[in-house]
Amino acid sequence: MDNLPPVNPIPPTSSGPDEKQWKVIMHLSALIGLVVPCGNIIAPLIIWLLKKQDMPSLDPEGRKVLNFQISYTIYMVLAGLSMFFCIGMILLPAVALAWLIFLILGAIKASNGESYDFPLTIKML
Repeated sequence: MDNLPPVNPIPPTSSGPDEKQWKVIMHLSALIGLVVPCGNIIAPLIIWLLKKQDMPSLDPEGRKVLNFQISYTIYMVLAGLSMFFCIGMILLPAVALAWLIFLILGAIKASNGESYDFPLTIKML
């Protein structure tokens, strides 16, 4: 029986206050995209890459946030291109408002320790 390998501890299923805080920060870090081009993708990506090993529950949440940010960046680009056809004047503000509302809802859910499935998100990661 001494030859058995050590048993790895099972990571906790519930997130502690520190993990909740990092989830909220990861959600809200996307607001950097309002100032820095592609910052809405880069900031959550950096947090996810740095913290996913230390906090296992941050990994699936980070994937959701990144899928959401990449999807809505694609939608914004397409809505911007549709400005040539005048539909973009309605579509671009609508997509931007939806992005902001879903971003805030995700951060609120993360602060409550819940996971938020963003609507109209392409699952890439």
